[in-house]
Amino acid sequence: MRVFITFDGSCEPFDVSPDQTVGSVKLMVKQCGLPVSSFRLSSPTGLQLYDCNRLHDYTIDVGATLRLDTWDGWAEFLRGCFLGHKLTVQRHLSKERPVMRFQLRVALYIAASLGHLDLAGWLLERGVRAIEPVGVHPYREWCHQTAHPDAAKCPAVASIERGQLTILKLFIASSVLTLACRDPQGRDPLRIALQHGHRECVHHLATKLCSVVALPGMALPMRTYVQIKRWVRLGQRRAASRHCMGLNRAPFRTRVGDTVLVDGFTLPKMSSKPRRREAKVGIRVTSKASQPWSHVSCTLHALASQDAPLQLPKLHPVATRDGREKKRGKKKGCGGKGCEEDESVEQNSNQWRSRVPLPPISRDTNLRPVFASASPNSAQILTTSLESFSLHCDRTPRENAIYCLALARLVQV
Repeated sequence: MRVFITFDGSCEPFDVSPDQTVGSVKLMVKQCGLPVSSFRLSSPTGLQLYDCNRLHDYTIDVGATLRLDTWDGWAEFLRGCFLGHKLTVQRHLSKERPVMRFQLRVALYIAASLGHLDLAGWLLERGVRAIEPVGVHPYREWCHQTAHPDAAKCPAVASIERGQLTILKLFIASSVLTLACRDPQGRDPLRIALQHGHRECVHHLATKLCSVVALPGMALPMRTYVQIKRWVRLGQRRAASRHCMGLNRAPFRTRVGDTVLVDGFTLPKMSSKPRRREAKVGIRVTSKASQPWSHVSCTLHALASQDAPLQLPKLHPVATRDGREKKRGKKKGCGGKGCEEDESVEQNSNQWRSRVPLPPISRDTNLRPVFASASPNSAQILTTSLESFSLHCDRTPRENAIYCLALARLVQV
């Protein structure tokens, strides 16, 4: 009979038998490059289909539509893996380290199946091993004994089954242990390539296995060299598991506080829900010192988006010395509205000065040691800079420092 499997808006037909198990149907779905431990199948009513049961146990009829669901928040990540977009994969990695390591293995498996060379090379640089099985999700660590047998397949085997010669060469160049990897049935890479009829892969594997490795003072056949490398690798893994030397080498074990999913007891987190986006918090000015200010806009509205322009408080206009003298001249002879505005500005200036705690003015006249590299003109340069600042600004350096400190205290991120 024919059933349909839907995922992310797409629908694919599959010819299956009612006596087939759900695990065998998963193997058919796996041909698209998706490892079996990264998705689940559910009935039209939302009931999860377990690998050990048959289709007729769930009353799946002809033309039924099964739903393929992945882990929550993985839709964009898997889409980036299928397209080979390295930046998309990197952007949607989990913040939990065990889950992120599992995602990297899934991404390398998909890249090996579909031939994404750039993505596979980047994942190898991140420390992902082509001979390491994909395994199960860390949340299902306690149910790994009931997992699908194909979950023990590694990306190197997937590249050989799909005939991806370029990816296979990349894996062998990164580690010669690729020549000694095994699939869940115990077949070596050369036998897998022969059974799938990939001549180029067979030729490349046979050439590598019949080659000789030149070492200082001796030469070893490739098979012997690979066997020695396997012994070394096994010893490293045992030492890492005993002494916990590095998270990339030690096997994952469930710790206190980790999420654990058990079939039949907990709700599965595989409903293809989108990833939660953290709320973007805008910058607001909440200081009470901003209330009496009339000449400064002290409220920064929350950012509606990343592209929204940021409005900063306006500073006092720069006034020259001539303008300051004119203001002083007007203050002497004015008696109307202009004088009231000047008085309000002066009052506001006194307010922000009084609200900012300032260090006391130092009266220490003791001499300080002079820097060894200071030149005789250092004091003259500093004095000239201060005079120039006072000439082009309406405030002294101390008043300007007080003003900037007041503005900084207003903005609270």
